[in-house]
Amino acid sequence: MSREDFATYDEPSEDAGLRENRSHVFERLPETAADRVVEGRPSREAILDYWAERFGVPRETFDGYTFWEKGSGKLWAYAGDAPDGIDVEALGMVFLRVRQEHWKPTTDAVQRFGRAATENVVHLDDEQARRFVAGEDQSLDWDGDWGYLIVSHDLAGDVEPIGVGLYLHGELRSQVPKGRRRDID
Repeated sequence: MSREDFATYDEPSEDAGLRENRSHVFERLPETAADRVVEGRPSREAILDYWAERFGVPRETFDGYTFWEKGSGKLWAYAGDAPDGIDVEALGMVFLRVRQEHWKPTTDAVQRFGRAATENVVHLDDEQARRFVAGEDQSLDWDGDWGYLIVSHDLAGDVEPIGVGLYLHGELRSQVPKGRRRDID
Protein backbone atom coordinates (compact mmCIF):
# COMPACT_ATOMS: atom_id res chain seq x y z
CA MET A 1 0.00 0.00 0.00
CA SER A 2 1.48 3.36 -1.01
CA ARG A 3 0.65 6.56 0.80
CA GLU A 4 1.95 9.97 -0.24
CA ASP A 5 1.08 12.01 2.82
CA PHE A 6 1.78 10.17 6.04
CA ALA A 7 0.75 13.21 8.06
CA THR A 8 -2.83 12.25 7.25
CA TYR A 9 -2.18 8.51 7.43
CA ASP A 10 -3.47 8.16 10.97
CA GLU A 11 -6.49 10.48 11.01
CA PRO A 12 -7.60 11.92 14.35
CA SER A 13 -10.63 10.18 15.79
CA GLU A 14 -13.97 11.97 15.91
CA ASP A 15 -14.08 11.77 19.73
CA ALA A 16 -14.89 15.25 21.09
CA GLY A 17 -13.31 14.32 24.42
CA LEU A 18 -9.72 14.47 23.14
CA ARG A 19 -7.31 16.48 25.27
CA GLU A 20 -4.47 18.76 24.25
CA ASN A 21 -0.85 17.76 23.78
CA ARG A 22 1.26 18.58 26.86
CA SER A 23 4.52 19.86 25.38
CA HIS A 24 6.62 19.56 28.54
CA VAL A 25 6.09 15.86 29.30
CA PHE A 26 6.64 12.58 27.49
CA GLU A 27 3.40 10.84 26.66
CA ARG A 28 3.26 7.33 25.23
CA LEU A 29 1.80 6.91 21.78
CA PRO A 30 -1.44 4.96 21.73
CA GLU A 31 -1.32 1.47 20.24
CA THR A 32 -3.98 2.27 17.60
CA ALA A 33 -5.88 5.31 16.37
CA ALA A 34 -8.92 4.08 18.32
CA ASP A 35 -6.89 4.41 21.55
CA ARG A 36 -5.97 8.07 20.89
CA VAL A 37 -6.61 10.63 23.64
CA VAL A 38 -4.67 13.56 22.09
CA GLU A 39 -5.86 14.96 18.76
CA GLY A 40 -3.34 14.53 15.95
CA ARG A 41 -1.08 12.18 17.86
CA PRO A 42 -0.06 9.22 15.69
CA SER A 43 -0.39 5.68 16.99
CA ARG A 44 2.31 3.05 17.37
CA GLU A 45 0.57 1.13 14.61
CA ALA A 46 0.89 4.11 12.23
CA ILE A 47 4.60 4.51 13.07
CA LEU A 48 5.29 0.83 12.36
CA ASP A 49 3.27 1.05 9.14
CA TYR A 50 5.24 4.10 8.03
CA TRP A 51 8.64 2.44 8.51
CA ALA A 52 7.41 -0.78 6.87
CA GLU A 53 5.74 0.88 3.88
CA ARG A 54 8.23 3.69 3.24
CA PHE A 55 11.50 1.88 3.99
CA GLY A 56 10.64 -1.83 4.13
CA VAL A 57 11.75 -2.04 7.78
CA PRO A 58 10.05 -5.06 9.36
CA ARG A 59 7.63 -4.18 12.15
CA GLU A 60 9.41 -6.54 14.54
CA THR A 61 12.53 -4.37 14.29
CA PHE A 62 10.85 -2.13 16.85
CA ASP A 63 9.89 -4.87 19.31
CA GLY A 64 11.05 -3.80 22.75
CA TYR A 65 10.79 -0.09 21.89
CA THR A 66 8.16 2.28 23.19
CA PHE A 67 7.28 5.49 21.35
CA TRP A 68 6.64 8.84 22.97
CA GLU A 69 5.71 12.37 22.00
CA LYS A 70 7.16 15.43 23.71
CA GLY A 71 6.31 18.72 22.14
CA SER A 72 4.25 18.91 19.01
CA GLY A 73 5.21 16.17 16.61
CA LYS A 74 8.62 15.23 17.96
CA LEU A 75 8.53 11.49 18.56
CA TRP A 76 11.06 9.58 20.62
CA ALA A 77 11.96 5.88 20.66
CA TYR A 78 12.97 4.29 23.95
CA ALA A 79 14.36 0.78 24.36
CA GLY A 80 12.29 -0.10 27.37
CA ASP A 81 9.32 1.20 29.31
CA ALA A 82 8.67 4.23 31.48
CA PRO A 83 5.65 5.69 33.24
CA ASP A 84 3.32 7.71 31.01
CA GLY A 85 3.43 11.48 31.45
CA ILE A 86 7.03 11.48 32.63
CA ASP A 87 8.54 14.97 33.04
CA VAL A 88 12.19 14.55 31.97
CA GLU A 89 14.39 16.29 29.39
CA ALA A 90 15.09 13.22 27.23
CA LEU A 91 13.91 9.64 26.90
CA GLY A 92 15.78 7.51 24.36
CA MET A 93 16.36 9.13 20.97
CA VAL A 94 14.48 11.61 18.84
CA PHE A 95 13.04 9.32 16.22
CA LEU A 96 10.58 10.98 13.87
CA ARG A 97 8.97 14.35 13.21
CA VAL A 98 5.31 13.93 12.34
CA ARG A 99 3.20 17.08 12.66
CA GLN A 100 4.21 18.46 9.29
CA GLU A 101 3.19 17.72 5.72
CA HIS A 102 5.49 14.69 5.37
CA TRP A 103 6.89 12.60 8.16
CA LYS A 104 10.66 12.88 8.55
CA PRO A 105 12.90 10.32 10.25
CA THR A 106 15.85 11.68 12.21
CA THR A 107 19.48 10.99 11.40
CA ASP A 108 19.81 9.03 14.65
CA ALA A 109 16.80 6.85 13.81
CA VAL A 110 18.10 6.12 10.32
CA GLN A 111 21.56 5.26 11.63
CA ARG A 112 20.05 2.97 14.28
CA PHE A 113 17.28 1.24 12.29
CA GLY A 114 18.18 1.90 8.65
CA ARG A 115 20.23 -1.30 8.26
CA ALA A 116 16.92 -3.16 8.14
CA ALA A 117 15.60 -0.99 5.28
CA THR A 118 14.99 -2.58 1.87
CA GLU A 119 13.15 0.29 0.14
CA ASN A 120 13.92 3.94 -0.56
CA VAL A 121 17.59 3.52 0.24
CA VAL A 122 20.03 5.35 -2.01
CA HIS A 123 23.63 4.12 -1.95
CA LEU A 124 26.37 6.70 -2.53
CA ASP A 125 29.91 6.24 -3.78
CA ASP A 126 32.87 7.80 -1.92
CA GLU A 127 32.71 11.25 -3.55
CA GLN A 128 28.91 11.48 -3.28
CA ALA A 129 29.07 10.42 0.39
CA ARG A 130 31.73 13.05 1.14
CA ARG A 131 29.51 15.73 -0.35
CA PHE A 132 26.45 14.41 1.49
CA VAL A 133 28.06 14.46 4.97
CA ALA A 134 29.38 17.95 4.24
CA GLY A 135 25.77 19.04 3.80
CA GLU A 136 25.93 19.61 0.05
CA ASP A 137 23.01 19.06 -2.29
CA GLN A 138 23.82 17.16 -5.48
CA SER A 139 22.28 16.01 -8.72
CA LEU A 140 21.53 12.32 -8.63
CA ASP A 141 19.83 9.85 -10.91
CA TRP A 142 17.34 7.90 -8.80
CA ASP A 143 14.48 5.86 -10.16
CA GLY A 144 12.76 5.38 -6.80
CA ASP A 145 10.28 7.47 -4.84
CA TRP A 146 10.71 11.14 -4.19
CA GLY A 147 10.75 12.38 -0.62
CA TYR A 148 12.82 11.38 2.38
CA LEU A 149 15.30 8.57 1.71
CA ILE A 150 17.78 6.61 3.74
CA VAL A 151 21.25 7.39 2.44
CA SER A 152 23.88 4.65 2.74
CA HIS A 153 27.56 4.17 2.00
CA ASP A 154 30.18 1.43 2.30
CA LEU A 155 32.01 1.70 5.63
CA ALA A 156 34.49 -0.85 6.95
CA GLY A 157 33.29 -3.47 4.48
CA ASP A 158 29.58 -3.10 5.26
CA VAL A 159 26.77 -0.96 3.89
CA GLU A 160 25.83 1.55 6.58
CA PRO A 161 23.07 4.15 6.71
CA ILE A 162 24.69 7.57 7.10
CA GLY A 163 21.69 9.87 7.17
CA VAL A 164 18.47 11.21 5.72
CA GLY A 165 18.27 12.74 2.28
CA LEU A 166 15.41 14.54 0.58
CA TYR A 167 15.12 13.64 -3.10
CA LEU A 168 13.23 16.06 -5.32
CA HIS A 169 13.47 16.86 -9.05
CA GLY A 170 16.72 14.96 -9.66
CA GLU A 171 18.48 16.42 -6.64
CA LEU A 172 19.50 14.75 -3.38
CA ARG A 173 19.36 17.30 -0.58
CA SER A 174 21.44 16.47 2.45
CA GLN A 175 19.46 16.54 5.70
CA VAL A 176 22.56 16.06 7.86
CA PRO A 177 22.14 18.45 10.81
CA LYS A 178 24.53 21.42 10.64
CA GLY A 179 26.32 20.44 13.84
CA ARG A 180 27.06 16.95 12.48
CA ARG A 181 28.32 17.91 9.03
CA ARG A 182 31.93 17.08 8.27
CA ASP A 183 34.44 17.83 5.53
CA ILE A 184 36.13 14.50 4.83
CA ASP A 185 39.17 14.29 2.58
